Amino acid sequence: MRECCDILVLDLAAPSPWARTLFDTVAGCSDGRLRVHAQSVLEANPESHEEAVRTITLIVKPHLMLLALLSNSMNVAAAVVRGARDVQPDLPIIAAFEDCPPDEAMQLFGAGISDFVILPTTSGNVLPRIWRLLGCAEGEQLQPVHPTRIAGMRQLIGSSPKFLAAIGNVPRIASCDANLLILGETGSGKELCARAVHHLSRRGHKPLIPVNCGAIPVDLLENELFGHETGAYTSASSHQGGLVGEADGGTLFLDEIDCLPLAAQVKLLRFLQDKSYRPLGSPRYLSADVRLIAATNVDLDLAVKRGAMRMDLYYRLNILSVHLPPLRERREDIPALARHFASKYATEFRKPPMTLSVNAMRKLLVHPWPGNVRELEHVIERAVALTSGTAISDSDVLLERSEGASCAASFREAKAQAVVEFEKNYIRGLLVASQGNITKAAQQAHKNRRAFWELVRKHQIDVNVLRAAVKQ
Repeated sequence: MRECCDILVLDLAAPSPWARTLFDTVAGCSDGRLRVHAQSVLEANPESHEEAVRTITLIVKPHLMLLALLSNSMNVAAAVVRGARDVQPDLPIIAAFEDCPPDEAMQLFGAGISDFVILPTTSGNVLPRIWRLLGCAEGEQLQPVHPTRIAGMRQLIGSSPKFLAAIGNVPRIASCDANLLILGETGSGKELCARAVHHLSRRGHKPLIPVNCGAIPVDLLENELFGHETGAYTSASSHQGGLVGEADGGTLFLDEIDCLPLAAQVKLLRFLQDKSYRPLGSPRYLSADVRLIAATNVDLDLAVKRGAMRMDLYYRLNILSVHLPPLRERREDIPALARHFASKYATEFRKPPMTLSVNAMRKLLVHPWPGNVRELEHVIERAVALTSGTAISDSDVLLERSEGASCAASFREAKAQAVVEFEKNYIRGLLVASQGNITKAAQQAHKNRRAFWELVRKHQIDVNVLRAAVKQ
């Protein structure tokens, strides 16, 4: 197989969701040996499809073409294939279509396509065809990329072992429709994770409807979710469709699911069982094809024991789960996150590119971050807004003092746990600040190198992972 191959995703519409899905599927599984390009025939030349595809093929010079077809574009597909082959007679072409009668599929093979896939498709379906047509030897298949480089997951920033272990199954979770429960403290990135799952799924071209169950008054939640008919209650002067209906075909994301009142839980459970629901005041049931993703920052086992969460609903929600670690347990990700937010807000505020001083970074690394990634983002946003130069100093980093959390354990147990957490987080912070240099970190801690190294071993801290994360 070649060192690097160019894959052209050619869209006969302008644009179509299937072309976007094909692009993300291939780009997300490349290890750098595939360069994926996306072009639209209509945008290149709406007057002549054949001329457009000739021009695009001459410019991109692809090693393989993926042709995204809609049902109303089948009549021009054969002409497009012929146009591409006029420029590159041996170009492998894979046609991708949602539905195609056998006689039309045979016409496409007659025009010169090499293979076809039925949409929606998965990487496991389309990539083997690409490998075969590119002449990839057996055992030479492309390896999966770093999870955070997959299209749809690029906002999930981090390379710490705990974080990667949490999000490593996201692409596989996205490939099925089972209910998903995302667990994690406030600000740890639960909604970003839900969006990644939605974007990577077959529902990615349909709506994602987020609902914060804790932000809607209890007496209005059922109405918001399932809607109502005219006259359902005193002020219901017109029909209103619920958020479940809006999410039809897509994903419903229920954040703070623990705040859902018991009456709404019963209705939600019924909906999860057979995808049917009844709006307030309606005599009939409606149906919606919706995948449910729920999130919470509380222990749902305890909520079930307290009677605040129905056990049967909990089991329905917890078919698949992702547990996002708090930021204090993945401090090695702080530099990458801080740089990402500095770049984001410098662009948003129309400022030059921003850097962070060593002292500013050290200040970020030792903070406990009770608000997790969201708190870090707000701190960097404020620093970028207030900084007059191009470097964020430690005086620009304004942090809130955090109060210690209460604990129901005994004083001795609580103290022991606090010491362990302090040692682990303190050592991680020093190692990140010193870029993994044990000697420098020991000097900053005012400990000899051997004693410091013993602490590193005691807490099973991987210095190589920390060093690599800081250098990224």
